[in-house]
Amino acid sequence: MTTATAYLHNAESWLDQRGKGAWIAAMVLGFILFWPLGLALLFYMIWSKRMSSPKSCAPWRARSHTSRSSGNSAFDAYRDDTIRRLEEEQEAFQAFMERLRNARDKAEFDQFMNERRERADTQATTEADTTQRQNFD
Repeated sequence: MTTATAYLHNAESWLDQRGKGAWIAAMVLGFILFWPLGLALLFYMIWSKRMSSPKSCAPWRARSHTSRSSGNSAFDAYRDDTIRRLEEEQEAFQAFMERLRNARDKAEFDQFMNERRERADTQATTEADTTQRQNFD
C-alpha cells in the first residue's frame, strides 16, 4: 500500500512543478481514458484548491512568513518590516493599476462617444443637404 501512496505523492509533486496546465491536462486525459478518473481529479483539484488564484493565497502566505522565527530577533524584525513594506507597495501598485485601467476605460469611452457624436452630426448634415436639394429641384 505504501508503494501506491508514494506513486500518487510523486505524481502530485510532478504535476505541481509543472503548474495548473499540467493538472488540467491530466484531468482531460482522465476524462478521455476513464471518466471516473477525470471526475476524481476534478474533485481533488477543487478540494485541494489547486486552481485557486494566487491573490486569494497572498494573505495566508504573508501570515505564514511572519509567524516563523529564525531565532535571530534582529533578522526577524528586519524581515517583518520588509514584508510589511512590500505588502504596502503591492497594495499601492494594485491601486495604481486600477486607476490606470479606469483612466484607460474612460478615455476609450470618451473617444467612442466623440466618434458617435461626429457620425450623428455628419449624418444630420448629409440628410439636411439631401432635403435642400430635393426642395430646390
